[in-house]
Amino acid sequence: MTRVERPNDPTTGDRAGETRRTFSSTELKRLHRGWRRRTTGRLALLLDGVQNPFNLGSIARTAAAMRVERVWSAGPPVDVRNPKVQKTALGTDRMLHWDAHPRIGAALDAARADGYRLIGVELGTGSVPLFQLTLTGDVCLVVGHEERGLSRTALAGCDRVGFVPLLGRVGSLNVATATALALYEVRRQEWTAPEADG
Repeated sequence: MTRVERPNDPTTGDRAGETRRTFSSTELKRLHRGWRRRTTGRLALLLDGVQNPFNLGSIARTAAAMRVERVWSAGPPVDVRNPKVQKTALGTDRMLHWDAHPRIGAALDAARADGYRLIGVELGTGSVPLFQLTLTGDVCLVVGHEERGLSRTALAGCDRVGFVPLLGRVGSLNVATATALALYEVRRQEWTAPEADG
């Protein structure tokens, strides 16, 4: 357990002598349970040609942490039990329902038939910052290949397309990192939305 003594800090409200520590496993479970209670929208992913095993593992782990219900993959078959995938997934792939489709059109149709709005994550013409999109309700984020991004078919099949704003020293993000940020933005919007009057 890490303990850190902090001086008075008017910017954070920390008081002198206040001790911080990591959560116990019971406290962590309670914290997660509280966030789950605030989460009602369904969230899914559609991977358009994502192939790098380390990216797949990282996406799986983040998806499980954000309670993604389903992951559709399109393109060449993806082996989520590959040892390289497992190195970063750490078994979290078992917490997800995976559906593979040889073509992106079939994967888009499956996600839409399951009631999801399809939101592409891509920087291009017609895309807007993710935070400007309404991402509440049942959302399926569509993310693309590590080098080529989303295919034309995927872009055409999305209801809206958003991007993660960057500050310019680097022109793009790794697909696993961009997916993590997009998943968080969907949940953040849900958690911060005003509650409907009942």
